[in-house]
Amino acid sequence: MEAFEKLYTIITRLRGPGGCPWDREQTPQSLRGGLIEETYECVEAIDEGNPEHIKEELGDLFLLGGMLSYMHEEAGLFSVEDVLSGVAEKLIRRHPHVFGGVTVKDSAEVLDNWAKIKVEQEGRTAKKGLLDEVSRSLPPMDRAYGLQKKAAKVGFDWTSAAEVFGKVEEELGEVREAMASLEAPGPGDRSALEGELGDVLFAAVNLCRFLGVEPSVALQRTNRKFAERFRYVEQKMQETGCPMQKENLAVMDGFWEEAKSSSVF
Repeated sequence: MEAFEKLYTIITRLRGPGGCPWDREQTPQSLRGGLIEETYECVEAIDEGNPEHIKEELGDLFLLGGMLSYMHEEAGLFSVEDVLSGVAEKLIRRHPHVFGGVTVKDSAEVLDNWAKIKVEQEGRTAKKGLLDEVSRSLPPMDRAYGLQKKAAKVGFDWTSAAEVFGKVEEELGEVREAMASLEAPGPGDRSALEGELGDVLFAAVNLCRFLGVEPSVALQRTNRKFAERFRYVEQKMQETGCPMQKENLAVMDGFWEEAKSSSVF
């Protein structure tokens, strides 16, 4: 409680008269990008398994949550206390198997009860279809993952990883066909290529899901690995005085292979 009060006091000071000009200029709209960025940085820290980094990134998320809540408090829309009380009440309401007399057999039944409580007790509008429960505002990869999870929940899923691999290969074949049509004489349809590439990405996300891997986390890990290896290539090219340009691709590839063989990368 003391730690949160300290954070709240700092936020009000930053936003108040004589506070920080940058913090005073921020709005909920201007902080949206930062909220997404800090969330992914927290995911990256968790993936690294570094407690100090995780602690720092969680602190940044608490800061943004507190700042956004206080902005609405300033506008007289709701208070920070309302936000905290609201989530506490929701946790109690949605966990009757913990705070009430309801008995559940597994986590699947917990989620079923959760969905019923949203409609029956919280007055949420019942979704017209199962996939309507997946937010349209999610990044495309996360939305694809969510759509697939919802469909799989009712049995609309592959029966083996081999089938999913087959779908990935099928979609890659259709990309090749779309590319060939663009190379043929006459007007090509780039929208068809875009559609087929989208199908490849969707199939790859499906493979991740089927194998129990979060696709966005996996991609974030690969992004980090690529960046680290590329920085190694840049460093080595600079040390050898060799400019980074297409003509020196073979040299860069050599350093890339060095980075791959390193236990660090």
